Formats: sequence, structure tokens, C-alpha cells
Amino acid sequence: MRDLPIVLLRTFVVVAETLNLTSAAARLHRAPSTISMQLNRLETLVSAELLQRGQYGVRLTQAGEQLRSCALQLLNLHDRILGTFQHAEVTGQVRFGTHDQYATRSLTPLLEAFVLSYPEACLEVLCDHRPEHLAALVADGRLDLALVEMPGSSIGGRRLFRDQLVWVCAETHSTHERTPLPLAVFVEGCLHRDSACAALADAQIPYRIAFTSQSRAGVLAAVRAGIGVGIIPRSTLEPGLLVIQDALPPLPGTDITLFVGDRVNEATRRLAQTIQASPQYMRHE
Repeated sequence: MRDLPIVLLRTFVVVAETLNLTSAAARLHRAPSTISMQLNRLETLVSAELLQRGQYGVRLTQAGEQLRSCALQLLNLHDRILGTFQHAEVTGQVRFGTHDQYATRSLTPLLEAFVLSYPEACLEVLCDHRPEHLAALVADGRLDLALVEMPGSSIGGRRLFRDQLVWVCAETHSTHERTPLPLAVFVEGCLHRDSACAALADAQIPYRIAFTSQSRAGVLAAVRAGIGVGIIPRSTLEPGLLVIQDALPPLPGTDITLFVGDRVNEATRRLAQTIQASPQYMRHE
């Protein structure tokens, strides 16, 4: 029986997540040709076609879906075993604060990898829509680190990359043409909400709060239903959403910033390093 190299399975899982060889290559820091060669080798080893390649990306075959499920289990077990022996000395509590839009999207694989690699560390995550509040919790020692979206050119923390707030509506609705303009936003204290209201007030455009939620999923559900216009960072744009270019006033840039406490343990430093080294948080520098 032939063994399946871990590196091939890891490549396959990333391709299965992105369904795009170029995106997978960028995440893995390899050339697309290398990714393609690894996939071909894996298909040879399992004697099955795993992917169907097309002009706009790839999709998993039935065998590919089956292997993806098995590969995820194997990789998790593999990483947990390595973490147990290689990082057993890295222990302690890690109190991490961030916004819902990161915790449920780009941070998910990083936090998963951290938990598997450092099984003796105790990770606690607090989601809050108020960036200044999370930064203050780090300064007061009630959080160890926080990944937040601060106003552009703000002071403090370690800026990872510059983003841009944009207005969005559903591709199937012209919500932005209504008067007064309906907004789907987070509760008070959110940078997105405050920036949108200030921009509309300066432009003398009447608006109303049509939908309020404490989660990104709730806000975007309202946007997709045509209840209101949303405000999100451009880097988090999702399929089915349309950026409103000229009909509404421009929104400010933001800084994705990592705040780390003055006195933190080794486990916290490892998580901070993991976030800073991730291509998804360095790509806009």
C-alpha cells in the first residue's frame, strides 16, 4: 500500500477550500505549476480524479469530496500529534479579542492551526464590534492581544495592512436608490456605522437605520434581502454583493491593527506571530 504524503494532502485541502489554483498557490507560497504537479501526483496515488478543472477554477469530484473529508481529519490529527510533542512547553491562557468579521472568516484557519499546534495553550476569544473598546481591554490587561479595524492613520498597535470601507448592496436590489437611504449596520459604537453616518451627514443625504445586528452574518443577510445598504471593508467583499461606486459619498480607509499587551506569555506571542506572518494579513502592505 502506498503512503499519502502530508504535504500533498495539505495542498489538496487548500485547493478544495479556494477552488482556485492561483489563490491556493498564493496561500501556500508556491507556483501554480507546482500546485498542479502536486495534485496530479495525489490523483495518481489514489487512482481517482479529484478535481475537474475549468476556465474559471476547479470543482471537486465525488472522490474529491470524499478525500477532502478524510484529509481534514488526518491533517488535524497529524498537527495535534506534532503540537503535543513539539510545543508541549508552550502553555498558559491566551485572551484574544477581535471583530466578528475576522473571527468567522479569515481568522478561522489561523485559530484552528494555533489550537492544533499548541494544545496545552488555553485560547479564549472575545468578539466585539467596538475596536477602541478591544484596544482598551488590551491596554488594561484584560485581554492579551486584539486584531481590530482602526480608523486610518490611527496611533498605537502594529498596523498589518490598509483597507477601505465600501458601500454594498445586493446584486438583485437597488437599495441605494431609496430615499431616505436605508442602512443595515452593527449596533452603536461600530466604526463602519459611525463612518457611514458621518459621510451621509456631510453630503446631506437623508438616511435611516433599517436593520441593526451584532453580527456580520445578520447585517449581510439584511443587505442580501434588500432591507438596507451595508458598509464593509473591501477585503471582505463576498459573492452576491455589489460595491456602490459613485451614488454615495466615499468612505474612509481603515488600518487592520494588532494590539499586543506589554506582559504576555509565550503562547500569546506565538499567536501574534502566526497572525503577523499570515499572507492574508500582509497582502495590502
